[in-house]
Amino acid sequence: MTAIDLNAGALAPVADEVDLVDLPVTGAIPRDLNGVLVRNGPNPLRGRFEGDDVLSWWPEDAMLHAVALQDGRAARYRNRWARTQRWARVYDPDRAPSLVDTNPNVNVLVHAGEILALAEGGAPLAITAGLDSLGASRRHPGLAHGMAAHPKVDPQTGELIAFRADWSRPWLRYGVADAAGVQTVDIDIEGPAPSMVHDIAITATHSIVFDLNAAYDFSMLSRGHRMPLRWHDERRARIGVLPRHGGDVRWFDIAPCFIQHAVNTYDGDRSAIVLDVVRYPWFLRVAGGGRAFDDNPVGVLWRYVIDRDTGIVAEQPLDDAGIELPRINEPGRPPPSLPVRDGAADPCGAARCRALRRRCRVDAALPGAAGQLQKLLRDQLLVRIDHRAARNPQRSREQPRGRQRIAGFDVALADGVPQRLRQLPTQVSGRAVEHADRRNLNDPGDSRHHSGSSEDIQIGSTE
Repeated sequence: MTAIDLNAGALAPVADEVDLVDLPVTGAIPRDLNGVLVRNGPNPLRGRFEGDDVLSWWPEDAMLHAVALQDGRAARYRNRWARTQRWARVYDPDRAPSLVDTNPNVNVLVHAGEILALAEGGAPLAITAGLDSLGASRRHPGLAHGMAAHPKVDPQTGELIAFRADWSRPWLRYGVADAAGVQTVDIDIEGPAPSMVHDIAITATHSIVFDLNAAYDFSMLSRGHRMPLRWHDERRARIGVLPRHGGDVRWFDIAPCFIQHAVNTYDGDRSAIVLDVVRYPWFLRVAGGGRAFDDNPVGVLWRYVIDRDTGIVAEQPLDDAGIELPRINEPGRPPPSLPVRDGAADPCGAARCRALRRRCRVDAALPGAAGQLQKLLRDQLLVRIDHRAARNPQRSREQPRGRQRIAGFDVALADGVPQRLRQLPTQVSGRAVEHADRRNLNDPGDSRHHSGSSEDIQIGSTE
Protein backbone atom coordinates (compact mmCIF):
# COMPACT_ATOMS: atom_id res chain seq x y z
CA MET A 1 0.00 0.00 0.00
CA THR A 2 1.31 3.45 -0.90
CA ALA A 3 2.80 5.17 2.14
CA ILE A 4 0.93 8.17 3.56
CA ASP A 5 2.60 10.88 5.63
CA LEU A 6 0.05 10.97 8.44
CA ASN A 7 1.93 13.72 10.27
CA ALA A 8 1.67 16.38 7.54
CA GLY A 9 -1.04 18.21 5.63
CA ALA A 10 -4.72 17.81 6.41
CA LEU A 11 -4.13 14.70 8.54
CA ALA A 12 -1.43 16.23 10.76
CA PRO A 13 -2.09 15.71 14.48
CA VAL A 14 -3.68 18.48 16.53
CA ALA A 15 -1.72 18.82 19.76
CA ASP A 16 -3.81 21.26 21.80
CA GLU A 17 -7.39 21.79 22.84
CA VAL A 18 -8.25 25.40 22.01
CA ASP A 19 -11.12 27.89 22.02
CA LEU A 20 -11.06 30.57 19.30
CA VAL A 21 -13.52 33.39 18.63
CA ASP A 22 -14.30 35.74 15.72
CA LEU A 23 -12.56 33.71 13.06
CA PRO A 24 -11.63 35.49 9.81
CA VAL A 25 -13.73 34.33 6.85
CA THR A 26 -12.97 34.60 3.16
CA GLY A 27 -16.23 34.86 1.24
CA ALA A 28 -19.67 35.30 2.77
CA ILE A 29 -21.63 33.06 5.12
CA PRO A 30 -25.44 33.44 4.76
CA ARG A 31 -26.75 35.36 7.78
CA ASP A 32 -29.60 32.90 8.28
CA LEU A 33 -27.25 29.92 8.39
CA ASN A 34 -26.94 29.59 12.16
CA GLY A 35 -25.86 26.52 14.09
CA VAL A 36 -22.88 24.40 14.99
CA LEU A 37 -20.92 22.15 12.65
CA VAL A 38 -19.52 19.20 14.62
CA ARG A 39 -17.07 16.65 13.26
CA ASN A 40 -14.76 14.05 14.72
CA GLY A 41 -11.80 12.00 13.62
CA PRO A 42 -8.69 10.09 14.70
CA ASN A 43 -5.96 12.05 16.46
CA PRO A 44 -3.01 10.55 18.39
CA LEU A 45 -3.05 11.31 22.11
CA ARG A 46 0.74 11.28 22.26
CA GLY A 47 1.13 13.85 19.50
CA ARG A 48 2.26 11.76 16.53
CA PHE A 49 0.87 9.08 14.25
CA GLU A 50 2.92 5.89 14.12
CA GLY A 51 2.87 4.13 10.76
CA ASP A 52 2.19 5.25 7.22
CA ASP A 53 -1.07 3.68 6.07
CA VAL A 54 -4.78 4.01 6.67
CA LEU A 55 -4.76 1.18 9.23
CA SER A 56 -2.37 3.29 11.31
CA TRP A 57 -4.72 6.28 11.09
CA TRP A 58 -8.14 4.71 11.75
CA PRO A 59 -7.53 3.37 15.29
CA GLU A 60 -6.23 6.62 16.81
CA ASP A 61 -8.11 8.53 19.48
CA ALA A 62 -11.29 10.52 18.94
CA MET A 63 -11.06 14.30 18.79
CA LEU A 64 -14.14 16.48 18.26
CA HIS A 65 -14.19 19.83 16.44
CA ALA A 66 -16.98 22.43 16.33
CA VAL A 67 -17.45 25.65 14.36
CA ALA A 68 -20.35 27.89 15.43
CA LEU A 69 -21.92 30.02 12.69
CA GLN A 70 -24.02 33.01 13.75
CA ASP A 71 -25.42 35.96 11.79
CA GLY A 72 -22.94 35.59 8.95
CA ARG A 73 -19.95 35.14 11.26
CA ALA A 74 -17.76 32.22 12.20
CA ALA A 75 -18.31 33.05 15.84
CA ARG A 76 -16.10 30.44 17.46
CA TYR A 77 -14.12 27.25 17.06
CA ARG A 78 -13.45 24.65 19.72
CA ASN A 79 -11.84 21.23 19.76
CA ARG A 80 -11.89 18.62 22.51
CA TRP A 81 -10.70 15.08 23.00
CA ALA A 82 -13.51 12.63 23.60
CA ARG A 83 -13.32 11.93 27.34
CA THR A 84 -12.93 8.15 27.31
CA GLN A 85 -10.83 5.63 29.19
CA ARG A 86 -8.20 5.91 26.44
CA TRP A 87 -7.94 9.67 26.99
CA ALA A 88 -7.82 9.28 30.77
CA ARG A 89 -4.97 6.76 30.67
CA VAL A 90 -2.79 9.53 29.21
CA TYR A 91 -4.12 12.70 30.85
CA ASP A 92 -6.08 11.76 33.99
CA PRO A 93 -5.57 8.11 35.07
CA ASP A 94 -7.66 8.47 38.22
CA ARG A 95 -10.76 9.17 36.10
CA ALA A 96 -10.37 6.18 33.81
CA PRO A 97 -12.66 3.74 35.68
CA SER A 98 -15.56 6.22 35.58
CA LEU A 99 -15.38 6.87 31.83
CA VAL A 100 -16.76 4.95 28.86
CA ASP A 101 -14.37 2.43 27.29
CA THR A 102 -14.84 3.39 23.65
CA ASN A 103 -13.20 5.33 20.82
CA PRO A 104 -15.92 7.19 18.85
CA ASN A 105 -13.73 8.65 16.10
CA VAL A 106 -15.80 8.20 12.91
CA ASN A 107 -19.21 9.88 12.92
CA VAL A 108 -21.50 12.23 14.85
CA LEU A 109 -25.27 11.67 14.96
CA VAL A 110 -28.22 13.64 16.36
CA HIS A 111 -31.19 11.55 17.50
CA ALA A 112 -33.87 11.84 20.18
CA GLY A 113 -32.41 15.15 21.32
CA GLU A 114 -29.01 13.59 21.96
CA ILE A 115 -25.71 14.05 20.12
CA LEU A 116 -23.75 10.82 19.80
CA ALA A 117 -20.15 10.31 18.67
CA LEU A 118 -19.84 6.92 16.99
CA ALA A 119 -17.51 4.25 15.64
CA GLU A 120 -18.11 0.57 15.04
CA GLY A 121 -16.71 -1.69 17.74
CA GLY A 122 -17.56 0.50 20.72
CA ALA A 123 -20.32 2.20 22.65
CA PRO A 124 -21.63 5.60 21.49
CA LEU A 125 -20.49 8.62 23.50
CA ALA A 126 -23.05 11.32 24.32
CA ILE A 127 -21.71 14.85 23.92
CA THR A 128 -22.99 18.43 24.04
CA ALA A 129 -22.90 20.95 21.19
CA GLY A 130 -20.04 22.51 23.15
CA LEU A 131 -18.15 19.19 22.89
CA ASP A 132 -18.36 18.26 26.56
CA SER A 133 -18.39 14.48 26.97
CA LEU A 134 -21.44 13.26 28.91
CA GLY A 135 -20.63 9.55 28.99
CA ALA A 136 -22.84 6.66 27.92
CA SER A 137 -26.00 7.44 25.97
CA ARG A 138 -28.91 8.20 28.30
CA ARG A 139 -31.67 8.15 25.71
CA HIS A 140 -30.57 5.04 23.81
CA PRO A 141 -29.93 2.39 26.49
CA GLY A 142 -30.67 -0.40 24.01
CA LEU A 143 -27.71 0.67 21.88
CA ALA A 144 -25.23 0.90 24.75
CA HIS A 145 -23.08 -1.91 23.33
CA GLY A 146 -22.48 -0.09 20.07
CA MET A 147 -23.62 0.10 16.47
CA ALA A 148 -22.23 0.57 12.99
CA ALA A 149 -20.41 3.84 12.43
CA HIS A 150 -23.18 4.96 10.08
CA PRO A 151 -26.61 3.97 11.41
CA LYS A 152 -29.56 5.52 9.63
CA VAL A 153 -32.36 7.81 10.80
CA ASP A 154 -35.63 7.64 8.86
CA PRO A 155 -36.52 11.30 8.17
CA GLN A 156 -40.25 10.50 8.16
CA THR A 157 -40.64 8.27 11.23
CA GLY A 158 -37.62 9.48 13.23
CA GLU A 159 -36.56 5.87 13.84
CA LEU A 160 -32.88 5.03 14.31
CA ILE A 161 -31.87 1.80 12.55
CA ALA A 162 -28.58 0.11 13.43
CA PHE A 163 -26.59 -3.08 12.94
CA ARG A 164 -23.48 -4.01 14.88
CA ALA A 165 -20.87 -6.75 14.73
CA ASP A 166 -20.51 -8.83 17.89
CA TRP A 167 -17.34 -10.62 18.98
CA SER A 168 -19.15 -13.86 19.82
CA ARG A 169 -21.85 -15.91 18.15
CA PRO A 170 -24.16 -15.20 16.46
CA TRP A 171 -21.76 -12.38 15.35
CA LEU A 172 -24.35 -9.80 14.24
CA ARG A 173 -27.10 -7.82 15.95
CA TYR A 174 -29.87 -5.58 14.60
CA GLY A 175 -31.88 -2.94 16.41
CA VAL A 176 -34.42 -0.17 15.88
CA ALA A 177 -35.10 2.71 18.28
CA ASP A 178 -38.12 4.98 17.93
CA ALA A 179 -37.93 8.76 17.69
CA ALA A 180 -37.62 9.01 21.48
CA GLY A 181 -34.75 6.51 21.62
CA VAL A 182 -36.82 3.60 22.96
CA GLN A 183 -35.66 0.24 21.60
CA THR A 184 -38.46 -1.42 19.61
CA VAL A 185 -36.51 -4.14 17.78
CA ASP A 186 -33.54 -6.19 19.02
CA ILE A 187 -32.59 -9.25 16.94
CA ASP A 188 -29.61 -11.63 16.75
CA ILE A 189 -28.46 -12.53 13.24
CA GLU A 190 -26.38 -15.63 12.60
CA GLY A 191 -23.22 -15.13 10.55
CA PRO A 192 -20.15 -17.20 9.64
CA ALA A 193 -17.69 -14.95 11.52
CA PRO A 194 -17.38 -11.35 12.74
CA SER A 195 -17.33 -9.03 9.74
CA MET A 196 -16.82 -5.30 9.37
CA VAL A 197 -20.16 -3.48 9.64
CA HIS A 198 -19.21 0.10 8.91
CA ASP A 199 -22.25 1.34 6.99
CA ILE A 200 -25.78 0.07 6.41
CA ALA A 201 -28.74 1.07 4.25
CA ILE A 202 -32.50 1.38 4.67
CA THR A 203 -35.62 1.76 2.58
CA ALA A 204 -39.06 2.71 3.87
CA THR A 205 -39.74 -0.97 4.58
CA HIS A 206 -36.46 -2.89 4.79
CA SER A 207 -32.99 -2.72 6.33
CA ILE A 208 -29.84 -3.81 4.49
CA VAL A 209 -26.52 -5.06 5.86
CA PHE A 210 -23.32 -6.06 4.05
CA ASP A 211 -21.35 -9.26 4.73
CA LEU A 212 -18.37 -8.95 2.40
CA ASN A 213 -14.80 -10.08 1.78
CA ALA A 214 -13.10 -7.51 4.02
CA ALA A 215 -13.40 -8.98 7.50
CA TYR A 216 -11.55 -9.25 10.79
CA ASP A 217 -8.49 -11.46 11.29
CA PHE A 218 -7.27 -11.18 14.86
CA SER A 219 -4.05 -13.06 14.10
CA MET A 220 -2.90 -9.85 12.39
CA LEU A 221 -2.35 -8.32 15.83
CA SER A 222 0.55 -10.70 16.44
CA ARG A 223 2.11 -9.56 13.15
CA GLY A 224 2.22 -5.92 14.21
CA HIS A 225 -1.01 -4.61 12.70
CA ARG A 226 -3.02 -2.27 14.93
CA MET A 227 -6.29 -2.95 13.14
CA PRO A 228 -7.00 -6.63 12.38
CA LEU A 229 -8.84 -6.16 9.10
CA ARG A 230 -8.03 -7.63 5.69
CA TRP A 231 -9.41 -9.04 2.45
CA HIS A 232 -10.52 -12.71 2.48
CA ASP A 233 -10.71 -14.39 -0.94
CA GLU A 234 -12.47 -17.40 0.57
CA ARG A 235 -15.45 -15.50 1.98
CA ARG A 236 -18.78 -15.19 0.22
CA ALA A 237 -19.90 -11.64 -0.53
CA ARG A 238 -23.57 -11.13 0.20
CA ILE A 239 -26.20 -8.54 1.02
CA GLY A 240 -28.68 -9.18 3.82
CA VAL A 241 -32.24 -7.82 3.65
CA LEU A 242 -34.82 -7.99 6.42
CA PRO A 243 -38.10 -6.22 7.21
CA ARG A 244 -37.41 -3.13 9.29
CA HIS A 245 -39.47 -4.21 12.29
CA GLY A 246 -38.28 -7.79 12.44
CA GLY A 247 -38.39 -11.03 10.51
CA ASP A 248 -36.05 -13.44 8.76
CA VAL A 249 -32.94 -12.14 7.04
CA ARG A 250 -32.67 -13.07 3.39
CA TRP A 251 -29.14 -13.22 1.96
CA PHE A 252 -28.31 -12.43 -1.67
CA ASP A 253 -24.93 -13.47 -3.10
CA ILE A 254 -22.98 -10.90 -5.12
CA ALA A 255 -19.56 -10.79 -6.77
CA PRO A 256 -16.63 -10.39 -4.33
CA CYS A 257 -16.18 -6.77 -3.30
CA PHE A 258 -15.88 -4.28 -0.47
CA ILE A 259 -18.45 -1.56 0.26
CA GLN A 260 -17.39 1.04 2.77
CA HIS A 261 -20.28 3.47 2.27
CA ALA A 262 -23.78 3.28 0.85
CA VAL A 263 -25.14 6.21 -1.18
CA ASN A 264 -28.89 5.62 -1.25
CA THR A 265 -31.46 2.82 -1.16
CA TYR A 266 -35.17 2.69 -1.95
CA ASP A 267 -38.05 0.32 -2.67
CA GLY A 268 -38.43 -0.03 -6.43
CA ASP A 269 -41.16 -1.59 -8.53
CA ARG A 270 -42.94 -4.63 -7.07
CA SER A 271 -40.37 -6.63 -5.07
CA ALA A 272 -37.24 -4.73 -6.11
CA ILE A 273 -34.82 -2.89 -3.84
CA VAL A 274 -32.47 -0.41 -5.52
CA LEU A 275 -29.14 0.06 -3.74
CA ASP A 276 -26.42 2.54 -4.77
CA VAL A 277 -23.01 2.22 -3.10
CA VAL A 278 -19.32 2.98 -3.44
CA ARG A 279 -17.85 -0.39 -4.46
CA TYR A 280 -14.25 -1.65 -4.47
CA PRO A 281 -13.30 -4.86 -6.33
CA TRP A 282 -10.98 -5.58 -3.39
CA PHE A 283 -9.74 -3.71 -0.33
CA LEU A 284 -6.91 -4.24 2.18
CA ARG A 285 -5.57 -7.22 0.29
CA VAL A 286 -2.48 -8.60 1.99
CA ALA A 287 0.61 -8.68 -0.21
CA GLY A 288 3.27 -11.39 -0.15
CA GLY A 289 4.60 -12.19 3.32
CA GLY A 290 1.49 -11.00 5.13
CA ARG A 291 2.87 -7.71 6.53
CA ALA A 292 2.15 -5.21 3.74
CA PHE A 293 -0.94 -4.52 1.65
CA ASP A 294 -1.47 -4.13 -2.07
CA ASP A 295 -2.51 -0.66 -3.18
CA ASN A 296 -6.28 -0.32 -2.90
CA PRO A 297 -8.21 0.25 -6.14
CA VAL A 298 -10.54 3.22 -6.48
CA GLY A 299 -14.13 2.89 -5.33
CA VAL A 300 -16.78 3.69 -7.94
CA LEU A 301 -20.48 4.45 -7.88
CA TRP A 302 -22.28 1.11 -8.29
CA ARG A 303 -25.91 -0.01 -8.40
CA TYR A 304 -27.48 -3.25 -7.19
CA VAL A 305 -31.11 -4.07 -8.00
CA ILE A 306 -32.28 -6.87 -5.70
CA ASP A 307 -35.38 -8.79 -6.79
CA ARG A 308 -36.81 -10.36 -3.64
CA ASP A 309 -39.24 -12.52 -5.65
CA THR A 310 -36.70 -14.20 -7.93
CA GLY A 311 -33.61 -13.91 -5.73
CA ILE A 312 -31.70 -12.34 -8.62
CA VAL A 313 -29.34 -9.41 -8.05
CA ALA A 314 -28.48 -7.24 -11.07
CA GLU A 315 -25.46 -4.99 -10.68
CA GLN A 316 -23.74 -2.38 -12.82
CA PRO A 317 -21.35 0.57 -12.51
CA LEU A 318 -22.95 4.00 -12.72
CA ASP A 319 -19.69 5.88 -13.24
CA ASP A 320 -15.98 5.14 -13.56
CA ALA A 321 -14.65 8.01 -11.45
CA GLY A 322 -13.12 7.18 -8.08
CA ILE A 323 -15.30 8.52 -5.27
CA GLU A 324 -15.71 8.25 -1.52
CA LEU A 325 -17.68 9.82 1.32
CA PRO A 326 -20.92 10.02 -0.70
CA ARG A 327 -23.84 12.18 0.45
CA ILE A 328 -27.31 12.70 -0.90
CA ASN A 329 -29.61 15.57 -0.02
CA GLU A 330 -30.77 15.53 3.59
CA PRO A 331 -33.28 17.81 5.31
CA GLY A 332 -31.44 20.83 6.68
CA ARG A 333 -28.28 20.19 4.68
CA PRO A 334 -26.72 21.81 1.60
CA PRO A 335 -27.28 20.28 -1.85
CA PRO A 336 -25.55 16.93 -2.37
CA SER A 337 -21.96 16.43 -3.38
CA LEU A 338 -19.73 13.45 -4.00
CA PRO A 339 -16.04 14.04 -3.28
CA VAL A 340 -13.99 12.47 -6.05
CA ARG A 341 -10.26 11.91 -6.08
CA ASP A 342 -7.92 11.60 -9.06
CA GLY A 343 -5.14 9.10 -8.50
CA ALA A 344 -4.47 6.33 -6.03
CA ALA A 345 -7.27 5.22 -3.75
CA ASP A 346 -6.93 6.62 -0.25
CA PRO A 347 -9.82 6.76 2.25
CA CYS A 348 -8.03 9.62 4.00
CA GLY A 349 -9.56 11.92 1.40
CA ALA A 350 -8.17 15.37 0.70
CA ALA A 351 -4.81 14.69 2.33
CA ARG A 352 -3.47 12.92 -0.77
CA CYS A 353 -5.72 13.95 -3.60
CA ARG A 354 -4.55 16.05 -6.50
CA ALA A 355 -8.03 17.29 -7.27
CA LEU A 356 -11.40 17.14 -5.59
CA ARG A 357 -14.34 17.15 -7.96
CA ARG A 358 -17.87 17.86 -6.83
CA ARG A 359 -21.07 16.63 -8.36
CA CYS A 360 -23.80 19.08 -7.45
CA ARG A 361 -27.09 18.78 -9.30
CA VAL A 362 -30.00 20.96 -8.18
CA ASP A 363 -33.46 20.50 -9.68
CA ALA A 364 -35.15 23.51 -8.08
CA ALA A 365 -34.20 26.58 -6.11
CA LEU A 366 -34.36 26.21 -2.34
CA PRO A 367 -35.89 28.90 -0.11
CA GLY A 368 -34.23 31.08 2.51
CA ALA A 369 -30.81 30.30 3.91
CA ALA A 370 -30.72 26.97 2.10
CA GLY A 371 -31.14 28.81 -1.18
CA GLN A 372 -28.32 31.17 -0.35
CA LEU A 373 -26.05 28.26 0.46
CA GLN A 374 -27.18 26.54 -2.73
CA LYS A 375 -26.06 29.57 -4.71
CA LEU A 376 -22.70 29.57 -2.95
CA LEU A 377 -22.17 25.95 -3.96
CA ARG A 378 -23.23 26.66 -7.53
CA ASP A 379 -20.73 29.50 -7.72
CA GLN A 380 -18.10 27.29 -6.07
CA LEU A 381 -17.38 29.89 -3.41
CA LEU A 382 -15.24 28.38 -0.70
CA VAL A 383 -15.87 29.60 2.82
CA ARG A 384 -12.53 29.24 4.54
CA ILE A 385 -11.54 29.83 8.13
CA ASP A 386 -7.94 30.37 9.19
CA HIS A 387 -7.65 29.56 12.87
CA ARG A 388 -4.14 30.87 13.10
CA ALA A 389 -5.40 34.38 12.41
CA ALA A 390 -8.27 34.13 14.88
CA ARG A 391 -8.42 36.32 17.96
CA ASN A 392 -8.31 35.28 21.61
CA PRO A 393 -7.02 31.70 21.52
CA GLN A 394 -7.56 29.94 24.84
CA ARG A 395 -6.26 26.51 25.75
CA SER A 396 -8.34 24.10 27.72
CA ARG A 397 -7.26 23.88 31.35
CA GLU A 398 -8.11 20.20 31.54
CA GLN A 399 -5.08 18.95 29.67
CA PRO A 400 -1.30 19.61 29.52
CA ARG A 401 -0.42 22.20 26.93
CA GLY A 402 1.70 20.07 24.60
CA ARG A 403 3.21 21.52 21.45
CA GLN A 404 2.36 25.05 20.33
CA ARG A 405 0.55 24.08 17.18
CA ILE A 406 -2.90 24.40 15.67
CA ALA A 407 -3.49 22.48 12.46
CA GLY A 408 -5.43 24.27 9.73
CA PHE A 409 -9.16 23.51 9.78
CA ASP A 410 -11.43 24.65 7.00
CA VAL A 411 -15.20 24.67 6.94
CA ALA A 412 -15.26 23.69 3.30
CA LEU A 413 -12.07 21.95 2.36
CA ALA A 414 -8.57 21.21 3.64
CA ASP A 415 -5.37 22.56 2.08
CA GLY A 416 -7.05 24.55 -0.69
CA VAL A 417 -7.78 21.57 -2.91
CA PRO A 418 -9.39 22.86 -6.14
CA GLN A 419 -13.01 22.12 -6.92
CA ARG A 420 -15.06 21.90 -10.09
CA LEU A 421 -18.63 20.85 -10.73
CA ARG A 422 -19.15 17.45 -12.26
CA GLN A 423 -22.33 15.71 -13.46
CA LEU A 424 -22.96 11.99 -13.58
CA PRO A 425 -23.29 10.93 -17.23
CA THR A 426 -26.77 10.40 -18.61
CA GLN A 427 -25.57 7.20 -20.30
CA VAL A 428 -24.09 4.26 -18.41
CA SER A 429 -22.67 1.38 -20.48
CA GLY A 430 -24.89 2.39 -23.39
CA ARG A 431 -28.06 2.44 -21.32
CA ALA A 432 -29.89 5.56 -20.23
CA VAL A 433 -30.18 6.24 -16.52
CA GLU A 434 -33.80 6.99 -15.68
CA HIS A 435 -34.39 10.61 -14.75
CA ALA A 436 -36.40 9.58 -11.68
CA ASP A 437 -33.46 7.55 -10.38
CA ARG A 438 -31.11 10.51 -10.72
CA ARG A 439 -33.66 12.83 -9.13
CA ASN A 440 -33.82 10.53 -6.13
CA LEU A 441 -30.22 11.40 -5.28
CA ASN A 442 -31.14 15.05 -4.97
CA ASP A 443 -34.74 15.48 -3.90
CA PRO A 444 -35.41 15.44 -0.15
CA GLY A 445 -39.12 15.30 -0.87
CA ASP A 446 -38.87 12.03 -2.80
CA SER A 447 -40.61 9.28 -0.85
CA ARG A 448 -37.80 6.88 -1.74
CA HIS A 449 -35.15 9.01 -0.06
CA HIS A 450 -34.07 7.55 3.27
CA SER A 451 -30.84 9.08 4.49
CA GLY A 452 -30.52 10.34 8.04
CA SER A 453 -32.00 13.68 9.00
CA SER A 454 -30.28 16.44 10.95
CA GLU A 455 -31.48 19.19 13.22
CA ASP A 456 -29.93 22.60 13.92
CA ILE A 457 -26.64 20.92 14.71
CA GLN A 458 -24.87 19.96 11.51
CA ILE A 459 -22.77 16.84 11.74
CA GLY A 460 -19.74 15.59 9.90
CA SER A 461 -17.60 12.53 9.35
CA THR A 462 -13.91 12.34 8.56
CA GLU A 463 -13.73 9.15 6.60
